[in-house]
Amino acid sequence: MPGTNCPIPPGTNHTYHFQVKDQIGSFLYYPSTAMHRAGGAFGGLHINSRLLIPVPYADPEDDYTVIVNDWYTKGHKALRDMLDSGRTLGRPDGVLINGKNAKGDGKDEPLFTMKPDKTYKYRICNAGLKSTINFRIQGHPMKLVEMEGSHVVQNIYESLDVHVGQCMAVLVTANQPPKDYYMVASTRFLKTVLTGKGIIRYTNGKGPASPELPEPPVGWAWSLNQFRSFRWNLTASAARPNPQGSYHYGSINITRTIKLVNTASNVGGKLRYAINGVSHINPETPLKLAEYYGIADKVFKYDTIPDEPPAKIGEIVTQPNVLNMTFRNLWRSYLKILRKACNHGTWMAMPSLQSRKIEPGTWTPEKRTHYNLLDAVSRTTVQVFPKSWAAIFLTFDNAGMWNIRSELWERIPGTTALR
Repeated sequence: MPGTNCPIPPGTNHTYHFQVKDQIGSFLYYPSTAMHRAGGAFGGLHINSRLLIPVPYADPEDDYTVIVNDWYTKGHKALRDMLDSGRTLGRPDGVLINGKNAKGDGKDEPLFTMKPDKTYKYRICNAGLKSTINFRIQGHPMKLVEMEGSHVVQNIYESLDVHVGQCMAVLVTANQPPKDYYMVASTRFLKTVLTGKGIIRYTNGKGPASPELPEPPVGWAWSLNQFRSFRWNLTASAARPNPQGSYHYGSINITRTIKLVNTASNVGGKLRYAINGVSHINPETPLKLAEYYGIADKVFKYDTIPDEPPAKIGEIVTQPNVLNMTFRNLWRSYLKILRKACNHGTWMAMPSLQSRKIEPGTWTPEKRTHYNLLDAVSRTTVQVFPKSWAAIFLTFDNAGMWNIRSELWERIPGTTALR
């Protein structure tokens, strides 16, 4: 991530070494510089459970990755220039599924094939730049089993809202008449709905997919209600042998509360997004490099934003934005974030945040009595709806520098580093 480590120069390579002992699940990878993600530089990352740890469903016949994204006819350099000039990206031009959109002329090759009466796992990720995407499959309900590293209560859904940067894993059984079926991805919360299609083909299929596509849901209240149905599977084990429910996060004392409010304004003729009045900019010297050489005080300042946002936020200040946290054991150090959104946004923090509550309106301390203190899903992203707030809890048991930011690329300047 720019600002925390040096980018990889053109014509060179870098090998990342990391251990995944405490993570399983479905994730995205992508570069975070120069809008390369808009040019298709992304992919799915699967982390499977160790063989000695049981998974709460039978092994599927196959494991498929489905990456949906909004798409622009402009190249990534033109999109980068638009943002650098202070403009927004505007409305996307289409939606793709694994880089394609079926024409529906009977000549489309299938993206995936299924054998009759077999069950398949589909890992669905949204690698777009700004649009929430609703995903569904003609005639095939989906059983949700995992979200970004956590096994969840296995509810059945006809369609799923996948916000930018999020991943979900579902089980789909091939129990319909053998032929082609469309998987459908549609934008949400835009005035004009954009739709992409892809073909799933039964191996013994006879006949094309029906041109009648299942309709997407309408309104963001539907999406909020779907979020409320997501629950942690307390009896399943994820990366460790002990059940997820053995982690009683609701009984842990909170050591620090931080409220983050998102605002937008023009600074120097350019549109900037900010957190508590500060819009992050990357210094010439990466943050971690400055710390390593003991010159952090000459490059940036810690805690430039208060834990409580100002009652009235005036002009946005542009500067490096780094929050200094205290490393404690797993059971003590927590952060609570409450954010007002001026539009739809998905915010990514460090691994294992717990989204206790998402509600419309203004947060007050009395809202704590309605938090989910039992089975909120532990994941890496949380969505925030217009004029709404979200409360999340984080544990700082992994020393280092982490990034909390919007996954909407117009808003990435409104970011914060957690140290």
